[in-house]
Amino acid sequence: MKGEMKQAIVIRKDLNMGRGKAAAQAAHAACDALVKALRAGGQWKEWAEEWLAEGQKKVVLRVESREELEAVYRQAVKAGLPASIIEDAGLTQLPPGTVTAVAVGPAPAELVDRITGRLKLF
Repeated sequence: MKGEMKQAIVIRKDLNMGRGKAAAQAAHAACDALVKALRAGGQWKEWAEEWLAEGQKKVVLRVESREELEAVYRQAVKAGLPASIIEDAGLTQLPPGTVTAVAVGPAPAELVDRITGRLKLF
């Protein structure tokens, strides 16, 4: 599948993280999903390379609970998309193991939007 590539990063709004903390969690998710895609090879690697060449389009979205975040992750995995779920180390604002963010993609925008298209911007 060719076309525009995209990555969606989904952050839990209910944790009331500071802006810097939320940005760090988004970065963790984005990087982890990219590394997984590149290491996996095959189609995921092709998608990642195309996404990198196109300028790395990203969108940052929100959910209101851990349950919603985990549902996004499960849907992405079930759909065969690169995905990453992040647990905080607990060094600053949150207890260790707090699930904070998910990245879906890089993958074709159409496929990412099937999972995250209903979510609101962070």
